[in-house]
Amino acid sequence: MTLSSRLLAALSIPALALASCANAETGETAPTPVAVEGAPFAMAAMATFEEPWAMAFAPGTPVLFVTEKAGTLKFLDTASGQIGTVSGLPKVDYGGQGGLGDIAFLPSETSETLDRRTIYLSWAEAGEGDTRGAVVGKGALVCGEAESCTIEGLSVIWRQSPKVTGRGHYSHRLSISPDGRYLFVASGERQKMQPAQDTTNNLGTIVRLNLDGTPAAGNPMAEKGGVTAEIWSYGHRNILGMDWDAQGRLWEVEHGPAGGDELNLVMPGANYGWPVRSNGDHYNGDPIPDHDPADGFAQPALSWTPVIAPGDMVVYKGGMFPGWEGRALMVGLGSQALVEVALEGETAREIARWEFDNRLRAMAVGPDGALWIAENGKGGKVLKLVAQ
Repeated sequence: MTLSSRLLAALSIPALALASCANAETGETAPTPVAVEGAPFAMAAMATFEEPWAMAFAPGTPVLFVTEKAGTLKFLDTASGQIGTVSGLPKVDYGGQGGLGDIAFLPSETSETLDRRTIYLSWAEAGEGDTRGAVVGKGALVCGEAESCTIEGLSVIWRQSPKVTGRGHYSHRLSISPDGRYLFVASGERQKMQPAQDTTNNLGTIVRLNLDGTPAAGNPMAEKGGVTAEIWSYGHRNILGMDWDAQGRLWEVEHGPAGGDELNLVMPGANYGWPVRSNGDHYNGDPIPDHDPADGFAQPALSWTPVIAPGDMVVYKGGMFPGWEGRALMVGLGSQALVEVALEGETAREIARWEFDNRLRAMAVGPDGALWIAENGKGGKVLKLVAQ
């Protein structure tokens, strides 16, 4: 399923983008969503950001926070259209796939005001020599004015170990468990491949941490100590989306090499096979053995060749779109698409796909159940999808 050419043309009109920016800055009436033929949604461009990478609503509020890759954090009050800025950000190592990354809030902090609440951020941090790695910081978000907030006491609580050369595959997606007790962090293998099978480091893993960044008790390799004690699952490549289903199970979507993007049901202690197994091949054409039920590795619930190049994922729990309830929705970079996937036990299948005219990076579900999507790159529009 594809968006109609009429909608793509409408969203490409410069006046619409300019109007959406003006609305965001002045608080005027937001643009009317454009109907999408054959799709369950209508859509409107609501604001424009510079290289948006992640989005999250502050629980209990209509305020959407958006990280920009070069190191800035802004917010959009979706009720008034007001855009504001956040100070107190860390210095990020910007370049390649690195920069300011994900953002997360505690679901238990649901005040209708933004006076003060906990905030988590991830970003790329420079190391000694020509090395770098992802880190996670925790601080207090304080919003004393309508147009500005600040982060107080931001400190690093977790690091990828070791820092390595290169500027790719940080992953650094964040997710708070549904019970609000644990912080899950996706740690990419930094394009080094083999570390994903070595549990003496935390590259190519998902880690489960206490909210202060320490390894959580009961992790599969907790008795081994060090960074190994953080690991929840391993054998991952480059995870760019994580979310929880209604049963409290964690799902993740990750980039394969040339082919073989994967959607996985994340199980504690499971090894997902990278780089030993993949349904894709190396970029130089060298083959990689495909996943096989007898290979001893956890099998993907679904894989894609050609790839969808996922940018983010949510398991929809919003109410506005009854047909999407409990389904995984993913936005694609290379595919430039919104992909709908039914989760069926421990397997999954693609249901529908809607193509857009730009690469898609991030997504969030609003308090009213609307779906928000951010385009990738400079001048990336934030789009609001509502039921039609």
